[in-house]
Amino acid sequence: MRFKAVDKKEIIRVVSHIDADGISSCAIMIKLLNHENRKYSVSTVQQLNKEVLIQLAAEPYNVLVFTDLGSGVLEEVKEILAGKQVFILDHHSIPETTDYGNIVLVNPHLCGIDGGKEISGAGVVFKFSCAVDKAMEDAAHIAIIGAVGDLQEQNGFLRLNQEILEIAEKKNKIKTVKGLRIFGAQTRPIHKALEYCTDPYIPGVSGSESGAIQFLSQIGIEPKNGSSWKKIAQLDNEEMKKLVTGIIMKRFGEKKPEDVLGNIYLLPHEEEESPTRDAKEFATLLNACGRLGRASYGIGACLNDKKTKQQAIRSLADYKKEIVNSLKWYNENKFSDDIFWGSGFVIINAKTNVMHTMIGTLASILSKSQVMVNNTFILSMAQILKAIPKFL
Repeated sequence: MRFKAVDKKEIIRVVSHIDADGISSCAIMIKLLNHENRKYSVSTVQQLNKEVLIQLAAEPYNVLVFTDLGSGVLEEVKEILAGKQVFILDHHSIPETTDYGNIVLVNPHLCGIDGGKEISGAGVVFKFSCAVDKAMEDAAHIAIIGAVGDLQEQNGFLRLNQEILEIAEKKNKIKTVKGLRIFGAQTRPIHKALEYCTDPYIPGVSGSESGAIQFLSQIGIEPKNGSSWKKIAQLDNEEMKKLVTGIIMKRFGEKKPEDVLGNIYLLPHEEEESPTRDAKEFATLLNACGRLGRASYGIGACLNDKKTKQQAIRSLADYKKEIVNSLKWYNENKFSDDIFWGSGFVIINAKTNVMHTMIGTLASILSKSQVMVNNTFILSMAQILKAIPKFL
């Protein structure tokens, strides 16, 4: 294998994407490099473009590994990083070319596998790592977090992700249970989890704090435990039955009212009621770190470094503040020249008013809200102040 043949004296340059999948990919690669007793330098970037590649070319590294990015710029990588040994471990679409030059490309599309649905960037790095060292199977749960963050879980996984999940379950790193598919079950007060639940949508409850509290009262669930708010994870079996039945009844007019039930992926080795306990919440934690320029915290959380994990969890509060600031800017400017409403589409130009790493999050929230009419196309943009790698 070309990777095993790399001289142990070489410092390996790792560059990854800033989202949950990219951070998971990077964490798995670091775990592999540690297993192999390799030296390395790590960066994360929002986009791999010519400017970033030129900067990397000027660095004194002979071996570069790109995780969860690089497939879309193969020609640029081949040209700008000529003379260097390059590994691209990615799941995104690749251009039609058969000449990869100095690049070792590991990508499911080469085998006719849809990387958008069947395996994430973290999954590709995981498979690669296990081929190098079978002991890397212990990192299967990190690959699943990446797949969940990349929205590849649709109440179950397709073949390659499913294989990785089974390894994680066998290693007791993930426990799959059937339950309510409501985000924040481990960490949010029950009424807040219901209020913020948009997928699935609960009529009269989603988007309304008073509606959520009233709903709980109607089905006979006391939202408080003494002076503190209950969380869904704290409900007993009887309360859970009431909640499930109540939500399904609320969704009676929907096509599939029972869609609130599905697979939940818990990490048994993580603390209960922690944002790292549920794979979906863990992925959100990683996204928060990446979008705030703190990818190193997310990587540390994946690698179970206690101090860094606490810093990652604290970053969630700052992430929520940025979301609030973004929504506030939108609400104050939705009829200004910065937001153009067309027939079936809206263009949001936040300029420097919203972090460029947060503009996609804003668009995603708006797309799921009642603000947008169904089938409205949202184009959002914000100014990038820096186009260089974020050093960890």
